[in-house]
Amino acid sequence: MPKKINETILSAYRGKKTSYTPAWFMRQAGRSQKEYLEIKKKYSLFEITHQPELCAYVTRLPVEQYGVDAAILYKDIMTPLPAIGVDVEIKAGIGPVIDQPIRTLQDVEKLGKLEPEEDIPYVLDTIRLLTEEQLDVPLIGFSGAPFTLASYMIEGGPSKNYGKTKALMYENPKMWFLLMDVLADMIITYVRAQVKAGVKAIQIFDSWVGALNAADYRVYIKPTMTRICNEIQAENVPIILFGIGARHLLKEWNDLPVDVIGLDWRTSIKEARSMGVTKVLQGNLDPAILLADWDTIESRTRSILDEGMQDGRHVFNLGHGVTPDVTQDTLKKLTAWIHAYSKR
Repeated sequence: MPKKINETILSAYRGKKTSYTPAWFMRQAGRSQKEYLEIKKKYSLFEITHQPELCAYVTRLPVEQYGVDAAILYKDIMTPLPAIGVDVEIKAGIGPVIDQPIRTLQDVEKLGKLEPEEDIPYVLDTIRLLTEEQLDVPLIGFSGAPFTLASYMIEGGPSKNYGKTKALMYENPKMWFLLMDVLADMIITYVRAQVKAGVKAIQIFDSWVGALNAADYRVYIKPTMTRICNEIQAENVPIILFGIGARHLLKEWNDLPVDVIGLDWRTSIKEARSMGVTKVLQGNLDPAILLADWDTIESRTRSILDEGMQDGRHVFNLGHGVTPDVTQDTLKKLTAWIHAYSKR
């Protein structure tokens, strides 16, 4: 029998009043967990995600250990790319590396289409395991966004300035928009498959789109994001959009058909509201604070919660992911404190 699900976070994502502020942490699965580090001695990230039982274990572990209000599926934003013809490797200490980056229109034209049940059955099986048997909180699925995925595909790996990506965007708009269409099709298909398998919310990571100014975002990205989000809205699950260093894009994001905007630590809840942002907000403790003493952690968290409770439409999270040096005890203590302090 499926477990009874605590849907507090889904209510919060829909803008409804909740009895406490729900919380989860980006990159809560893995990174700093000793059990995960033991698993990583034997398996790579992709090897873990290809084993549904093991991947489900990694995904649900932080729910059991920290008491958070949601699980987020353990995988990488690169997961669907091999299925469309992008050979990607996750290299330790570097990140995603693509040996044959996109360089020509022909490179884009030969990209294929994602067939989830054939190409990524292990992802869907993991979701089913978690949602049908194991979790008592909602499972969040996710996808990378077109700009962030394209940046890896064009740069060949992580970048500091995204020069090749932006140059292609400016010089060859025909090629750029074809790539955006290919990635949009993949993302829509990927998300729909996750929802069908059982996820209850979707977070779209546009981690590096802050590299663009607002004018370029409106021309080169926003139409594609509008299409993607409109398609996903038909699935009737909350959509969360998150990126780093994107304060200048918040007004653009507020126009998109998303339910929730994730803030990094650079912008407070009050500041976002003063800019005209009306969506439910998620965030936004600086992950580095988690390495400080408890008094500092509590003080900074209280400030965010006070703003969030006054605002009334807030889910607690970090402003980026958990770092490997954060202790499990800190995250467990913090979750319990958030729940107790925000209880209404």
